[in-house]
Amino acid sequence: MVTSAPVSPISGTPVVPGLGLGPVVVARTELDPVAVAAYAARPALEEADALAAFDAAAAEVAAGFERRVAAGSGAAAAVLTASAGLARDKGLRGAVRRHLRTGAGLLDAVHAAVAQFVELFSQQGGLMAERATDLRDIERRVLARLVGLPEPGVPVPDVPSVLVAEDLAPADTAGLDPRLVVALVTERGGPTSHTAIIARQLGLPCVVGAAGALGLADGAIVLVDGGAGLVELGPDPVAAAARVEADRAERAAVAGWAGPGRTADGHAVRLLANVADGESAAQAATGPVEGVGLFRTELCFLSAADEPSVEEQADVYAAVLEPFGERSVVVRTLDAGSDKPIAFATHEGEENPALGVRGLRLSFDNPGLLGRQLDAIAAAARRTGTPTSVMAPMVATVAEADAFAREVRARGLRAGVMVEVPSAALLAHRMLEVVDFLSLGTNDLTQYTMAADRMATDLAHLTDPWQPAVLQLIAITAHAGRGAGKPVGVCGEAAADPLLACVLVGLGVTSLSMAAAAVRPVGARLARVTLAQCEAAAEAALAAGDPAAARDAVRALLD
Repeated sequence: MVTSAPVSPISGTPVVPGLGLGPVVVARTELDPVAVAAYAARPALEEADALAAFDAAAAEVAAGFERRVAAGSGAAAAVLTASAGLARDKGLRGAVRRHLRTGAGLLDAVHAAVAQFVELFSQQGGLMAERATDLRDIERRVLARLVGLPEPGVPVPDVPSVLVAEDLAPADTAGLDPRLVVALVTERGGPTSHTAIIARQLGLPCVVGAAGALGLADGAIVLVDGGAGLVELGPDPVAAAARVEADRAERAAVAGWAGPGRTADGHAVRLLANVADGESAAQAATGPVEGVGLFRTELCFLSAADEPSVEEQADVYAAVLEPFGERSVVVRTLDAGSDKPIAFATHEGEENPALGVRGLRLSFDNPGLLGRQLDAIAAAARRTGTPTSVMAPMVATVAEADAFAREVRARGLRAGVMVEVPSAALLAHRMLEVVDFLSLGTNDLTQYTMAADRMATDLAHLTDPWQPAVLQLIAITAHAGRGAGKPVGVCGEAAADPLLACVLVGLGVTSLSMAAAAVRPVGARLARVTLAQCEAAAEAALAAGDPAAARDAVRALLD
C-alpha cells in the first residue's frame, strides 16, 4: 500500500544523518501461533527432558550468534558476543528449571524465566535496560527452536527498503545488508542503543524513538531524514528523489575526504577511531584516522569465565596496537559492570549497577585486577612500539584520578581519565593537575547529568547529548584543558554526529573519537567551517532551550 498524499511526518531521535527513500518493510517477530499452540498441546515433558530440550535450543541460538560474530567485527561482533553469552547464561537456565519444577510447561517456563530477568534489567535501568531487548530476542529464538520453526528475524527485502521495527536485536541489526536496507526506523531505543551504534558502523540513516512508526504499512513510500529525525510519509516523488540524489552526491564527496582533521582555516582536530578488538583495529587503521581514542578492552572478555593471564591479555592488546604503528592508541581499562557483566570482575546482585561498582571502582577491593591489566598494556606497548596512553572509566574524585595516574606512570605510560560523572567535569581543572588528558564519555555523562536512563525511549529527549546542560559540562571540561595546556577529547557517540562535532570543536575539544565509519563524514563537515563558525555554533547551542532548538540554531549558522 502506498500513501496517496503527504501527511505530518513521524518524528524521533536523530541518530545517523543521511537520507533514505524507499518502501517500508516492517520487521515483525511474532512466532506462528498455530505452531506454538500445537507444541503446547503435547504431553508435558519430564523435568530432565524439558531442561535438556531447553539446553539444546539455547546452545543452537548461541551458536548462531557466534557464527555471525565470525562474519562481523567491531561493535556488531561485540554485541553479538554478549548475546551469545546471555543465551548460555546459567542464571537464565536456573530460572527455567525453577519454573519447570512448579509444573509449568516448557514454553511457559522459558517465557516466565525471561520475563523475570526482563523485569530485573528494566528496574536496574541504565544500559541494563538494553539487554531486555536482547533477552526477548533470545526467547523468541529459543521458542522457535523448540517448536521447530526457523528463528525469527528481519525480512530480507526484494528492493532497497526502509526497515521499520519496534526495536532491533543485535543479531538483526548486525546482519543488515546496506545494499537492501537504505534506512532504519525504530519505535523504541535511544541514541546509544545497539541499533544506533551498529547503524553508525554501517553508515545507515537512522531514527529511533519514533512513536507511531509501526503504524506504517508495508510498501508505504517514506523518506527518512536521519539528521533531522523525521520520517516523511508519501513525499513528492520528484522532490524526494532530488533530495536523495543531492545527499548521495554529498556522501560521495565525503567518501573522498582523506584527512587530517582540521577546520577550513587550518585549526587541527585529531580524529580518532573507537575499536573493540584486533580485527576492528586493523580495519580502522586503513582509514584516515590519527589513531585510537577509545579501545574498549572489556569487549574482548565478555565471554571469559576466568581472568586471562597477563601474557594472554598482552597478546590481545598487542593485536590492537600493532596496526597503528607510530599513531597513538588510548586504552580504556575494564569498564565492566552495569550492562557489561564480566564473570571474573563484576559484582553480582547490585540493586543499581549503573550507579554501582563498575569501571575503576572494581579495583577498590580488587587492586590486582587493575595492576595485571596495566602490566599487560605496558607489555603490549613495549612489544609494538606504539605510543600508548591509558584511561580509567567512572572516575568521580581527584583522589581516584591521582591514584590511577600513579599506577599508570609507574609503567611508563601516559595517564588520563574519562569524564562521565558530572563531578569529574566540575573538577576538571583539578583532575588535570594529576593526569595528562581527559576524555569525555558523553553517553554516560548525559545519562548521569540528566538523571535519565539512556535506554528509556520515553526519556530520549533528556538523554540527547545536545542537552544544553551536557554541553555546559563539556565546555567546563574543555576550558580546563585550555588552561592546563592539556588535551580534552570526546569518545562518546556524540563525536560521530557531524553537526555536533562542530559544536564540540567550538567548545574547545581537541580530539574526537568515533566509529571508524563516521570519521569521513565528521572530517568533511569540519573542513567546510572555520573555527570562528564552530565557536559561534557552540554559543548558539549553549543558549538554546532544548536539543531541538540547539540543532536548529546550529544548522541556521552553519548551513
